Amino acid sequence: MRTLYLLRHAKSDWGDPGLGDFDRPLAARGRRAAPAVAGWMRDNGCAPGYVLCSTARRAAETWALVAGVLERAPEVETTGELYHAAPAGLFALARALPDRHDSAMMVGHNPGFHLLACALAGEGPDDLLRLLAAGYPTAALAGIAFDAASWSEIAPGAGRLICFVRPRSLA
Repeated sequence: MRTLYLLRHAKSDWGDPGLGDFDRPLAARGRRAAPAVAGWMRDNGCAPGYVLCSTARRAAETWALVAGVLERAPEVETTGELYHAAPAGLFALARALPDRHDSAMMVGHNPGFHLLACALAGEGPDDLLRLLAAGYPTAALAGIAFDAASWSEIAPGAGRLICFVRPRSLA
């Protein structure tokens, strides 16, 4: 069994027009949302053993806030490949996750995360599938479980959506 968590970065700050997209920090709302989602993760036993995080500033800041709440520190790797990645690229990264970890998290961006989560989640509770189909807001977390011995065996439609958490549902 493999569980993939996809965490979209929290809300970013657009206040400085001189900053490029890659360098945008989190907004105040994002700095509140990331720990709230992390608290949900901690309270619900969501403890990835491995994290692959985008190198974009808002993703790195999101992960730092989440990591500060979790009880166990996972192995973390950063990569620029998550930034503006298309679903096919994200899928390739997921299939290349290290098999020494049964659960992993990717921290990155839309629209790729929304499209990937929808493509992978072939089943799950109807209410969660409907929420996921409706959109993937900032700081949202999807958990998708696969009956696979290796990450290389995960396939589109073969996953079960086990959670879809949006920050506004935690307020």
